[in-house]
Amino acid sequence: MSEKILRSVVEIPAVVLGRTIDTSRRIVRGFNRQKDIKKAKDYWKTLGPGLTTGAADDDPSGIATYSQAGSQYGFNLLWLAGFTFPLMAVVQEMCARIGLVTGRGLAANIRIYYPKRILYLCTFLLFAANSLNIGADLGAMAQATQLIVPDSNFEFLVLGFAIFSLSLQIFTTYDKYAKYLKWLALVLLAYVFSALSANLDLSKLAIAAITPSFDFSRDQIFLITAILGTTISPYLFFWQTSQEVEEQILGGRNTLKLRQAETTNKEIKDMRLDVWSGMFLSNLVMFFIIAACGATLYANGITNITSASQAAEALRPIAGNETYLLFALGIIGTGLLAIPVLAGSASYALSESFGWKYGLYRSLKQANAFYGVIIISTLIGLAINFMGFDSIKILIYTAVFNGLIAPIILGLIILLSSNKKVMGERVNHPITSILGWIITAVMALAGIATIYSFFV
Repeated sequence: MSEKILRSVVEIPAVVLGRTIDTSRRIVRGFNRQKDIKKAKDYWKTLGPGLTTGAADDDPSGIATYSQAGSQYGFNLLWLAGFTFPLMAVVQEMCARIGLVTGRGLAANIRIYYPKRILYLCTFLLFAANSLNIGADLGAMAQATQLIVPDSNFEFLVLGFAIFSLSLQIFTTYDKYAKYLKWLALVLLAYVFSALSANLDLSKLAIAAITPSFDFSRDQIFLITAILGTTISPYLFFWQTSQEVEEQILGGRNTLKLRQAETTNKEIKDMRLDVWSGMFLSNLVMFFIIAACGATLYANGITNITSASQAAEALRPIAGNETYLLFALGIIGTGLLAIPVLAGSASYALSESFGWKYGLYRSLKQANAFYGVIIISTLIGLAINFMGFDSIKILIYTAVFNGLIAPIILGLIILLSSNKKVMGERVNHPITSILGWIITAVMALAGIATIYSFFV
């Protein structure tokens, strides 16, 4: 009897202790889960202009260019994703910092500190390139929709996408509009999933990602310039800077004086997290598009892609319906994200250049010239689709065109962000300026090499 009592005296506390420990573990797990959720929410709140700018970089123009790189050269150009990531992030961080510190957009700052003729040349070239890009993107979205709904009418789809995009920009408040762009950025994950579903050889990917490969042929030089031009694009510079200003206004800094108040370390820290996250997503998607097309199209002898939708269609019999569908849906989603950014960045640049009232926070009546540029740019893009142009040629040539004009604007960005009169104590770190000049030189050399290759 005493032995039973003794055993119960030992066992009962042990059971209670075991249950207490188990309950404590559950509480700790729950607490940690809540902390993780809170961290994720805080991180998501921090993301904004940097995320949408990075996501807009992977528009149908980018998809077509990256698809061509993968189908024509397999994994050989994968290294460009890792190479361009830090350079691209440094450039966009400079643009964001200019917006935060000065309270003005990029064109407005260039207008104050540099000859206006340089600004006018850059902005008109930007407007032309963006309008062509919008046209190609609208066409790519319509073609991708036809892959999913074969009986749909191309002209009706192009018109519908153009009207939908304009309606969002003109009739939606900036607060709602920014949230729409932010969530739409997640559509880019479709390309990661589509690539992973294609059974990639990870060891080959890892080697290709860190091993530069050149053959110095005219086609490869042309394609590298196109990749640089579509990855480090002038329209992203103007959009990033202006969106930082829009965010300040949304936060209550309605006057230039308030926006030019001292920029806090927290603002800079949050901006960097936002920008580097957005650029990482952009280049991650670039990596997986090249990888997916290299592992499927190139491996099966399909080396000439004439449109982003053709890339999706070609993937279907090789990689299966899942990869094909994700690729097609990605084209539509990225187009919906990129077209407002393309039209908006051109409008910011022109409006700031000529001193017009601008900003998505303003209504159509308050900034009719600003919205007028958005409408005209979109209508030009719409008209291109009824003129019989080859959409892939427009996409690729626009990317190359961006690669040629980007060095001029990049030089101005570095000079502005290194100028104490403009930036105060928030000037570039010397390493930042060095990296900026490196990418400027690389893009200039690629552009010169492309031009030279056409005459030899």
